Amino acid sequence: MARGSTTTRALALLLLVVAEALLLLPAAANAAGTMAAPVTLRVEHRQVLVDNGVVQVSLSNPEGHITGVRYGGERNLLHSKHGGNSGGYWDMVWNTPGSGHQGNYQMYVIPPSFFFLAVDKRLTGVHVYRLEGSDFKVVTATQDQVELSFRRTYNASRQSGGLPLSVDKRVVVLRGSPGFYCYAVVEHAADAPAVSVSEARLAFKLNTARFNYMAVSDAIQRYMPSAKDRESPRASRLAYGEAVLLVDPANPQFKGEVDDKYQYSLDNKDNRVHGWVGAGQGNPMGFWVVTPSNEFKIGGPLKRELTSHVGPTSVTMFLGTHYVGNDIVARIDDGEYWKKVMGPVFVYLNSNPSKGDPRALWEDAKARAEAEAAKWPYGFVESPDFHKAAERGSVVGRLLVRDRHVSRQDMPAGTAYVGLAAPGQAGSWATQSKGYQFWTTTSPSSGGKFTIENVRAGEYSLYAWVPGFLGDYVHASRVTVGPGGAVELGDVVFEPPRSGPTLWEIGVPDRSAAEMFVPAVDGPKYNNSELLAGRDAYRQYGLWERYADLYPDGEDPVFTVGESHHSRHWYFAHVTRKASDDGGYAPTTRQVRFNLGRVAANGVYTLRVALAAAHKARLQVQVNGAAARRGGALATPTFGDGNAIARHGDHGTQWSFEFPIRGSLLREGENNIAITQTRAINPFFGVMYDYLRLEGPQGYL
Repeated sequence: MARGSTTTRALALLLLVVAEALLLLPAAANAAGTMAAPVTLRVEHRQVLVDNGVVQVSLSNPEGHITGVRYGGERNLLHSKHGGNSGGYWDMVWNTPGSGHQGNYQMYVIPPSFFFLAVDKRLTGVHVYRLEGSDFKVVTATQDQVELSFRRTYNASRQSGGLPLSVDKRVVVLRGSPGFYCYAVVEHAADAPAVSVSEARLAFKLNTARFNYMAVSDAIQRYMPSAKDRESPRASRLAYGEAVLLVDPANPQFKGEVDDKYQYSLDNKDNRVHGWVGAGQGNPMGFWVVTPSNEFKIGGPLKRELTSHVGPTSVTMFLGTHYVGNDIVARIDDGEYWKKVMGPVFVYLNSNPSKGDPRALWEDAKARAEAEAAKWPYGFVESPDFHKAAERGSVVGRLLVRDRHVSRQDMPAGTAYVGLAAPGQAGSWATQSKGYQFWTTTSPSSGGKFTIENVRAGEYSLYAWVPGFLGDYVHASRVTVGPGGAVELGDVVFEPPRSGPTLWEIGVPDRSAAEMFVPAVDGPKYNNSELLAGRDAYRQYGLWERYADLYPDGEDPVFTVGESHHSRHWYFAHVTRKASDDGGYAPTTRQVRFNLGRVAANGVYTLRVALAAAHKARLQVQVNGAAARRGGALATPTFGDGNAIARHGDHGTQWSFEFPIRGSLLREGENNIAITQTRAINPFFGVMYDYLRLEGPQGYL
């Protein structure tokens, strides 16, 4: 009896596994290999069609806009219309240096309301340019692969004005593949005028009648409102144009919710795949954007950018200033030759005809994304500017941390980020935008050993940072990587900034404010999605307003060392407080109270403040109420341009400040350090806290 039951259960399990394998049709078709249909190409006067029997891609000729994607019986998975942005397209935001304009979207404050306005290029010199080809070419066309080129060449001797870059957009379709690849080669000739590029992206506007479920991570995925739900009178605009309150959506389940595309942004390190599912219909199918490598992304692993959002829209940001600001604009000078390969990214399509669960499609998309990453660098890409595996090398070594106030021995960096980027100062990788970056992580079991693989040949600096320790590491010597070889660095030692022993600390030095106190937003006013909770609570709209509710005028937070905890008593963002109904704002101050058993009156103490983000901020530190003339009031210059508070981030660019405090300003017993964010022009000026630490003088303990 027991044996029969066991056999029955085993058979049922086997059938379930077989059924699950058959559900995801593209994977099965792709695995068929020899059964896959050949790739065909049809070139017409104004259109090019590529078909591999699984997917058909239509493009405009010679512009190269993706006008149609046919798959699984659907005539077009894209939103297609004449004029405006539709289908799949590349664009850039750029300006001419010296025009006095930053080249990106600016925030203008109009009390008592606040709006993000797209800059009018006729008035400002800022341009939003769709990248259109003027020359179409078939790069390769076989039964196994078709690669197409849509090129626009800039000729400085013939052209005046316009985007001074040459752009070669490529599309690749492989035999049996359930999707297609997109990449672009962007080039600035040595005789072209200077240009600043703040955004470069590939966007897909999807079929509005087909896609209704969005997924950007395991935790953040759900049915979504429609683009029409964001329009008046169904919605009302909030503090800026991207954020709306849904007051009368077509689906009442979304009523009272806030929708804002920045709530769904991700770090480069977490952005392997995102997209949309047409769920609740006869043949659920997914449209996914897969990023197999981040080498062509800017700003390193922590650079946060847009993914998918209501439209339905999915984007890949190759260049973007979000969460960082103008420090990361790609500035290309007169006489500078520059070329970069952006991509390839893979558009993956899957379907699930016998099950309506969109999570099954998400899980399959994740598996496919990892499979694509394992194939990097691709061997099929035809552009000679894309380096194949044989043209790349690797770098190996071991990273140790030396902090004698933590350990008498050098410590293996067990959870470090180690990377190669253009030569620069420690931490400069976070604002680099013109070159390639290659990163890896160490694990607790690695003993600090690292291997950075598939590195394009060239000259780099080796950078690193270690969660749990302040500061950035850069190797003293530049690293030259050649094709086919491995550079052995041996042991490299990172010495975090340190002046003396730790007297107290607040938070964890991990470049994020998420572990600080992030409250729930006032539900009746802004009903943020239930997905934006726990570790993602910082994604809620309205946290800058919530601060004043929790800390009314005169009741700013006081952190008592030994009693308070950063997760409950240290508000993650230092924001302004609304002072009047006409749009006025006031600075806010928070205090740290602590006791010292003894004081080295002739010594110098050090307050270290690490910030996860900053926007137009200025900090003032006051010690025990002392005046500036006594050295008791210390201040920073105005700094930061990342706007992470408005964009629902837990970090932007890391900022670190070191405030020396004379021992004569401290006293035995209770002490007080007050930190004021003095700039209060609008609600988004402020900082996000990563970590604070007070150090005693060297030899204090």
